[in-house]
Amino acid sequence: MLFAYTYIDRRDHLQLYIEMNVSAKHNLHTSPSISSLCAKNSIKTMVMERKQEEMQFLGVVGIYQEAYKIIFSCRKIFSQITLALILPLQFILLAQIEVTNVLFGKIINNEVELLGIEAGTKRYNQLSDHISSEFAYLCLFKVAYLILSAVFSLLSTAAVVYAIASIYAGREVSFKKVMSAVPKVWKRLMVTFLSIFVALLAYGAVAIVVSSLVFMACFIFIGFSNLKVLYSFGIVLLVLYLMGFLYLTIIWQLASTVSVLEEVCGFKAMTKSRALIKGKMWTALIIFFNLTITSAVVNMAFQNLAVHGVSMNMAGRVFLGVICSALFLGLFLFGFVTQTVIYFVCKSNHHENIEKSALADHLEAYHGEYAPLKSKDPQLEQYDV
Repeated sequence: MLFAYTYIDRRDHLQLYIEMNVSAKHNLHTSPSISSLCAKNSIKTMVMERKQEEMQFLGVVGIYQEAYKIIFSCRKIFSQITLALILPLQFILLAQIEVTNVLFGKIINNEVELLGIEAGTKRYNQLSDHISSEFAYLCLFKVAYLILSAVFSLLSTAAVVYAIASIYAGREVSFKKVMSAVPKVWKRLMVTFLSIFVALLAYGAVAIVVSSLVFMACFIFIGFSNLKVLYSFGIVLLVLYLMGFLYLTIIWQLASTVSVLEEVCGFKAMTKSRALIKGKMWTALIIFFNLTITSAVVNMAFQNLAVHGVSMNMAGRVFLGVICSALFLGLFLFGFVTQTVIYFVCKSNHHENIEKSALADHLEAYHGEYAPLKSKDPQLEQYDV
């Protein structure tokens, strides 16, 4: 408020002083002052900084609690993301289960019938053609399922990670803003996905070669006389393969978050996630196993009760199907949020503080509003504990 005057005597000066104080008191009650806003922001910053330093001490339960708080503090945005992206992903998964059961059941029935028919007859040839066509349909359906599930999984990851990063950076987050950033984020995630896919193919090829060499050596030096030794080697190789596969899966999940929040993607994101996961591998594995086992239990309940619940009436099956679907949606969302929280925990565990202004600039770059320097990591700031 500007006051223009050339001369003011003491009386006018006193009256002006009283009017300015009354106006200030009125503004104090009607709208927050700049000083109060700054104080709130500074308090929020101090809380966030302290929280970042404390996140390194979070275990499995602490990560679950943090994910729960994030979801329920921003219920609206996560509900919109769930309905727009995670719900189609769940529908694809459930449709895949049902269609696979139908096609596989037809193939099994035709093969059983084929065993009782003489080879070379017209019926035998017809059944053989049916089995071949149904198997081709099953393979094509599986390929389409893998592509669609990968696309919607990456889109969901991009939306959830971007939303949580915006919350941590103190930026205003809306569904429209998240969805406008998803296409650019999705491109980086696709590069990382293709990189991990190549890594898994290479890992599988190496596993096949090593297993073949081990079994050849066993046949040469032991022969077929001691099958228990061969079974033991097979079990050991299978366990080692599954351990490596789980390790790559954990690296992939963390690399997806790294691809969104840092200036790396692809194999560089995998290298970065491999360095970050050190010290928190067991925590990530326990969380992965818990979510996997819970999803398997819900899936079994859905198939046995909702799909194949012959002893139940239609209303009961529909009711249980809705409950299982809701549980699936919650598990999917909780898994995506937990994956992002693990990233922040790993950063804190390695004493890499997250610069909120740089993180905000990095997120704005997805909207074309700001282009951060590629030579500078937009996130990291070392701190001492």
